Amino acid sequence: MLQNLKEKKMSETHSLSRRRFLSATSSLTALAAADMMLPGVVGRAFAAEAPKEILTGSHWGAFYAKVDNGRFTSLRPWEKDFHPNAALDGVQDVVYSSSRIRYPMVRRAYLEKGIKADRDSRGDGDFVRVSWDKALDLVAGELKRLEEQEGPWAVYAGSYGWRSSGEIGNPQIMLTRLMNLNGGAVYSSSNYSKAALEGIMPYVVGSIDAAGPQTTYQSVIENTKTIVFWGADPFKTNQIAFALPDHEEYKWFEDMKKAGIKAIFINPINVEASKYLNAEWLAIRPHSDVALAIAICHVLLTEKLYDKEFIANCTFGFDKFSDYLLGKGWDKVEKTPEWAAALTEIPADVIRRLAHQFVENRTMLVSGWSCQRQHHGEQWPWAFVTLASMIGQVGLPGGGFCQNYHLYSLGSPATMAPALAPGMSGGTRKANKPWPKEKGAQSIPVARVVDMLEKPGQTYEHNGEKKIYPDVKLTYWVGGNPFHHHQDRNRMRKAWRKFETVIVQDFQWTASARFADIVLPATTTTERDDIEMVGANSKRAYIAMKKVVEPLFESKSDYAIFTALAERLGLGQEFTEGKSELDMVRDVYAAAKKTADAKKTVTLPAFEEFWEKGIIEFETPAKNQRWVKYADFREDPIENMLPTGTGKIELYSKPIEKMGYDDCPPHASWLEPLEWLGQKDKAYPLHMNSNHPLHRMHSQLNGTRVRKIYEVADREPCMINTKDAAARGIKNGDVVRVFNGRGQCLAGAVVSDDIRPSVVQLQEGAWYDPVDIKDANTLCKHGDVNVLTPDIGSSRLAQATSAHTCLVDVEKYTGPLPKVTVFDAPANA
Repeated sequence: MLQNLKEKKMSETHSLSRRRFLSATSSLTALAAADMMLPGVVGRAFAAEAPKEILTGSHWGAFYAKVDNGRFTSLRPWEKDFHPNAALDGVQDVVYSSSRIRYPMVRRAYLEKGIKADRDSRGDGDFVRVSWDKALDLVAGELKRLEEQEGPWAVYAGSYGWRSSGEIGNPQIMLTRLMNLNGGAVYSSSNYSKAALEGIMPYVVGSIDAAGPQTTYQSVIENTKTIVFWGADPFKTNQIAFALPDHEEYKWFEDMKKAGIKAIFINPINVEASKYLNAEWLAIRPHSDVALAIAICHVLLTEKLYDKEFIANCTFGFDKFSDYLLGKGWDKVEKTPEWAAALTEIPADVIRRLAHQFVENRTMLVSGWSCQRQHHGEQWPWAFVTLASMIGQVGLPGGGFCQNYHLYSLGSPATMAPALAPGMSGGTRKANKPWPKEKGAQSIPVARVVDMLEKPGQTYEHNGEKKIYPDVKLTYWVGGNPFHHHQDRNRMRKAWRKFETVIVQDFQWTASARFADIVLPATTTTERDDIEMVGANSKRAYIAMKKVVEPLFESKSDYAIFTALAERLGLGQEFTEGKSELDMVRDVYAAAKKTADAKKTVTLPAFEEFWEKGIIEFETPAKNQRWVKYADFREDPIENMLPTGTGKIELYSKPIEKMGYDDCPPHASWLEPLEWLGQKDKAYPLHMNSNHPLHRMHSQLNGTRVRKIYEVADREPCMINTKDAAARGIKNGDVVRVFNGRGQCLAGAVVSDDIRPSVVQLQEGAWYDPVDIKDANTLCKHGDVNVLTPDIGSSRLAQATSAHTCLVDVEKYTGPLPKVTVFDAPANA
């Protein structure tokens, strides 16, 4: 089946390339016309030269870019990619996409009236083309004014997103560096992906745990008898990576299938990885995962199946947790399988059978991050690690737990090559003026940006501290798309008006760019030089990400843009230190070579040789093939203490107890979320599963023809169970309206039995496309799921997103079908 998936992807890629090639002729015409306004652009782009291939890379994998007469015409995957990504083709298409930002643009009202301009009209597409000098002068002028008249607390530079690949072209670091040199700004902490996990795990195991190397795949193949994928979809999420992915996890699945390892998937969706492994599918009710894990713990305790020696030697606080299981804790409810069955809709006898199965065999528990992106999301990672601790196989080959096999292929064994470090530092704030406490926090949790806009000067709690939301006036966003990432879009749109000035620097007209005042056109990854590794953990190769084509239209690299701004602020030399982008590429490589030479781990050639060749590959030593996480800790928990308060896995946390948070107790606990299917009086009958997209990376590549692979009726696909669809008169391919009290959007129905009843699925990342920006509850024509999701913190501990805590209803859409227009540039752009 995995081979069939590969063939299907390659077929899709081939046909997509052909469609793009046919459409490219219209782009040639547009470029030729543009040459009248951009002297030399077409000449540079179409200089007569022989076709060539350039090895480079992206979030979707390494590839060879074919360049013909200065035009990026097609690509093919790197031959050593284990499972080439069908979406890779979009990396070429995005360069010439109709949604490309071609010129510096300023919202007409802002150009005429500045910060006194009407803010309700943001998003109406009325932009004016300006020169680079004019755009940069406007940006620099506002940064100067706010630093002088207000202070650094008036600027929000919390840009968040996956940006482009490469160690040099990280615009978020560049923005931070520039802001710090200019006196500072308000930044953001953590992320939308795993902030609840990052908030709780340092208290439990002393680290984030989900970052860095994990027990290697080979250890699992040779030792594991049962593997449990809990809220994880590794076929989908391992397609992408911050470094260049080699997709080794797909090879691991092939080996798992050959080895006959028993697989269990606990998930409301029967995902492709589950079907490939012929796994047992437990279609759990969303938001009840903690209850299931705790009930399994109850069986292990009451039937005396748990590993008493591991609990005694390697954990702290088991007595408090066991009291909770037996109904002697804070809620006085015993956590029996029958109790959990009512919440999870997993039968009590199945829960008991799982407990026995986990301890009778070598078991690896694998968690995704979806279960912690919900109200009280901190409880899931804690319950997951607590269950693994009671099973007692942590640190054994092929046993224990892993919270990141679903991304970056972190189970790949590592070579001895040094990791590549970022080419630029964000530096520290140049304190032109003091930052009084009453002016607010210097950093806020990224998922609380709307709270900050709505509540300037008000107090909030985060990780045991009380802080104040700053009164921000300007935001500068690079390398991300907040009008995709953030929840409760209608609330966000209203709060966005708080900003006097919104600056967006990007290469596509995302919704965020459309709701900006000043838009700066950046280059794509293939229009600049960079360097990156293949494999975040494996470090299989260094690739010279050479410029494939010259920047199109009037786009500039992020480095060039920030350099120009730094010069206007009198900070040019401090920002660049006299270095070009290629100089920084050299520095990154030189640092790696210095480390390699000192440790004598690998031999690296001179930079010129590497840059000419384009790639250096590394071998993986045999000793790294069977690495086991927490093995040293298990072997000697005194000598290898964890960096927690007790040096052990903390099943009960005294520091969290001292915080006194009723939304985050001091041990893993079942807490009912704000809204879920288990409520007696539900406002809406269906749970919304806002999963990661299959053929995108969040919202990236949305503005390319890749969406033709998956769209239904030109909208985002909405998966709905056969019974739920029949009850609503919905057929496969129908356009449906998905709605709740927060918002509404259109989508294309995919009727399937691979989703459990009462659950629907809509991918996150669809570009927001409102029908009427003046309507507070306007319909999104395209299918942005975040018009539906709530914007509440997971708890006062992590203040993470609760995007998966969402109930909706779905109906067949019978009204006039509005055209999707978000992929066309604004009229004057």
